[in-house]
Amino acid sequence: MGIAVHGAAGRMGRLVIKNAIEDGLNVVQAFDIVRVGEDAGEIAGVGKIGVQISNNVEELLCDAVIDFSVPSATIRLLEVCAKKDVKAVVGTTGFSEDQKRRIEELSESIPIVLSPNFSIGVNIFWRALETLAEKLSDYDVEVLELHHRFKRDAPSGTAMKAAEIVKEKSGRDFRFIFGREGESPRSDDELGIFAIRGGDVVGEHTVFFIGFGERIELSHRAWSREAFAKGAIKAVRWIQNISKPGLYSMKDVLDI
Repeated sequence: MGIAVHGAAGRMGRLVIKNAIEDGLNVVQAFDIVRVGEDAGEIAGVGKIGVQISNNVEELLCDAVIDFSVPSATIRLLEVCAKKDVKAVVGTTGFSEDQKRRIEELSESIPIVLSPNFSIGVNIFWRALETLAEKLSDYDVEVLELHHRFKRDAPSGTAMKAAEIVKEKSGRDFRFIFGREGESPRSDDELGIFAIRGGDVVGEHTVFFIGFGERIELSHRAWSREAFAKGAIKAVRWIQNISKPGLYSMKDVLDI
């Protein structure tokens, strides 16, 4: 299988290239709007692989592409994928509702694995969260996330998915709020989602289930982006055996 990496010059793109090569995958193309013309292997720290970074996704010619970029660039990429019948693994976050709907439309033509977090641990974290939300449906729930100072979107896609899982599995019509101020007490329909930014923190997420006299905290902490890259490699290996168009997740990849 020949794969392409979109967002190849970014932190995640470089790690994906490194892990793909170490895992024996055939990286045949790399795309970004910076470092155009440079060898993708060299910027990933694995030496020359003979693949130069291009800024023209219309040149896409591979079996599958792994994308870690920005929402507008992802949509453009997926439109090219649909036209050329290329499978896609998408790790970009921060999509608008209109962009999410566009991804769903494009998934009617090709298989797409879309996940706000490719860490295997985070996906098990989400699965455990489903059980807690079902069993503690009358508890107050808050979500806290911490990331590096350069992260573009807030709250993180992982935090938003955690909140959506709690809302669905608890059966409560939660209203998401982003920060508090003033003198009003907490209402029963609130679910607070809070984002902290600073330094080089890779990613931490905690969901608090708070009752009277006790609380449960479910946390996941990532100290290396390797976990995300390895999950993306697992997803692209999985999608090579999928022929049916559709919008898939890491739940499908991990069979959980």
